[in-house]
Amino acid sequence: MNAHIFQHVPFEGPGCITDWLQAQGARTRYTHFLADPTLPALADVDLLIVLGGPMSVNDETALPWLTEEKRFIADAIAAGKAVVGICLGAQLIAGALGSRIYPGLQKEIGWFDIVARPVMDQEQHLLRLPETTRGFHWHGETFAMPEGATRLAGSIGCANQVFQFGKRVIGLQCHLETTPDSARAIVEGCAEELEHAQGGRFVQDAASILSEPAETCAQMNAVMNTILTFVTRP
Repeated sequence: MNAHIFQHVPFEGPGCITDWLQAQGARTRYTHFLADPTLPALADVDLLIVLGGPMSVNDETALPWLTEEKRFIADAIAAGKAVVGICLGAQLIAGALGSRIYPGLQKEIGWFDIVARPVMDQEQHLLRLPETTRGFHWHGETFAMPEGATRLAGSIGCANQVFQFGKRVIGLQCHLETTPDSARAIVEGCAEELEHAQGGRFVQDAASILSEPAETCAQMNAVMNTILTFVTRP
């Protein structure tokens, strides 16, 4: 398997996805957009992982590589590649599919449950998620559900948390890849944003975020592994 990871900032890395890729014997390469926005050859990619970041999908004037990134994602989807987007990555997938990305009613930062919608027996092509998963969140924007996509899960603070497009594309507004180390990295990397967001209904403080048991990460990482296996299955 040839995996390629789109990483937007150093403090939002692949977390547990690294372990899953290593277990598959995958050959993994990166595009680090702030350092070098060079895109890979599409033919060299079997699995595309699009990570998060503090920028907006709509920041194309300040960050012109966002336009090329969305075009590449659209091409990957059209070519039948396996694609998983996380937070900003899910919004980029939605944007690549023609959906609008806009500010949510409130920011969602910290540990909050996502609730899956039931998947019917006739929907065999859809990913089946646990009824409830405690997930890590850090976002202020959301997206309209792409035409042709299926909403798989939501949270109290954000209706569109997980969606599936076709058989091999999954968008995750939440971070199921988070480990204790990566949670600390984003708290440190976005400390100013977290301070300004305090008082929001769905915003935890740094101490609360960092005190979440490691078991929570292990449980949601298992769901992340299930998603990766789902999109890459023959």
